[in-house]
Formats: sequence, C-alpha cells, structure tokens
Amino acid sequence: MAKDMEAVGGSGEFRPKDYHDPPPAPLVDAEEFIQWSFYRAIIAEFIATLLFLYITVLTVIGYKSQTDPNLGADQCGGVGILGIAWAFGGMIFILVYCTAGISGGHINPAVTFGLFLARKVSLPRAVLYMVAQCLGAICGCGLVKAFQRAYYNRYGGGANELADGYSKGTGLGAEIIGTFVLVYTVFSATDPKRSARDSHVPVLAPLPIGFAVFMVHLATIPITGTGINPARSFGAAVIYNREKAWDDQWIFWVGPFIGAAVAAFYHQYILRAAAAKALGSFRSSASM
Repeated sequence: MAKDMEAVGGSGEFRPKDYHDPPPAPLVDAEEFIQWSFYRAIIAEFIATLLFLYITVLTVIGYKSQTDPNLGADQCGGVGILGIAWAFGGMIFILVYCTAGISGGHINPAVTFGLFLARKVSLPRAVLYMVAQCLGAICGCGLVKAFQRAYYNRYGGGANELADGYSKGTGLGAEIIGTFVLVYTVFSATDPKRSARDSHVPVLAPLPIGFAVFMVHLATIPITGTGINPARSFGAAVIYNREKAWDDQWIFWVGPFIGAAVAAFYHQYILRAAAAKALGSFRSSASM
C-alpha cells in the first residue's frame, strides 16, 4: 500500500489517498475458458495485428516503389523513413486505443511476454494472444501480397532482415534495446499506481506507446528494418518466404523477448521495488 494524492473538492488542494496494487494474475485461470470476454480478446488481438501489418507493410512497399530508380522515380519522393516510422507508431496508437479495453491492446508477443512475466496476464491468455498475433500478422501480410502482387516480392515483402554492414550481434542489440524502450513505456503508461497518484493529470496511454514505436523505428530501421515485434517479423517472413528473412528470423524473436524480460524486471523490481516490498513483508512475518 502506498500514499498518493487526491484533490479535495474544488479547492485545488491535494491530500494523501491509499493505493493498493492489484493482485497478480493466476498462472492458470480455468474460469477464463468459459468466458466470452476471453475469446473476444483473442479475436481483437488477431484483427488488430492483421490491420497493423496490412497498413505498415503496404507503406513500406509503397515507399520503395515510389523511389525505385529503375522506374525513373524521384529518389527524394515517397514518405521516406520518417513516414514509415509514423505509419508504425500511428497504427500502434490507433489500435491500442481501440483494443485496450477489450484485450489490453498488446498487438505484440514481446509485450504479452513482458506482461506475463510481471503477472499481468495468465499463461493460457499469453500463449493464445501470441498465436492470434502471429496468425493475424500472416493474414495481414497475405492481404498485402494479394493487393500488391506485382511489387511484393520485388521490394522485399516488408520482411525484416539485417542490413549489409552490420553484424548479427549489432542487430540483436538493436532489437533488445528497441523492445526494452517499447515495453518499458507500456509498463509506465499503464501503471495503475501512476493513474492513482497523478489522477489530476490525465494520461492517454496509447499516445506514449505509439511514440515509443515511432522513435525506435527512426533509430533502427537502417539496421534491422525494426522488428521489436516477433509477430510482425514472423508474418512478413512467412509470406515473403526468402532465405535471408529466415536466416535472420531468430534475431527478431530472441532480441524482443530479452528486451521485454529486462523491461519487466526493471519496472517491477527496480522502479516499483517489488523485491524490497516482498523482503519487507517476509521480515514482518518473521518477527511476529
């Protein structure tokens, strides 16, 4: 329990109020399987990831076709890397805003993994979310290929690959740090204690999450094309199905999962001092 502040009437003054951390999610909750809200959330994750890949991969392919020198295109045309970053960040903002009240708006196995480690979701929910996200990503990329068949394979299918001149270690590091930024932002933006403490300062959680995705893409598009989302990388690799995309695929799973785990540990055990609270509770029990 912590003491936070709440407004007193209309005076503008604030006084302490009690805050209780919500209980951790059970590892396995059998009741979830008989609730429609559980399956509705899985469907929401599938559709959101499908839409995410459809819009963003179309943006990537459209940019490459607009700047293709073989077509006599203007090399300074198209949306550019900045526009691609905006497409990814903007779609995350929109989709998290739309689905947060239904599924939590994960749209990313790394986010789901981090929240599972922090005991925010149960194991069955986490696993089924990841399956839905990967299937949604495959279907989203499949739609892109269906609509842009002439350009899809020519311009790489939006698949994540390590750029020439970078080592696999560099690519892995970029994915770890990029995913850390994203998942750390997710934890901070959705922290119920912050909502209680700063209730007089409304925070629209999808906005900082979308900006985190935008900023990470600006930094890492030249290195890996920016994964930070295993479903995004997997869906594009399945539909594009080229050797280079599969050779580098492990980077876009190992890196995000490590980054998510570090972010979960940092937020829960350093910033929120969960370890210190647990130790203090143990000492209090021992002295009774």
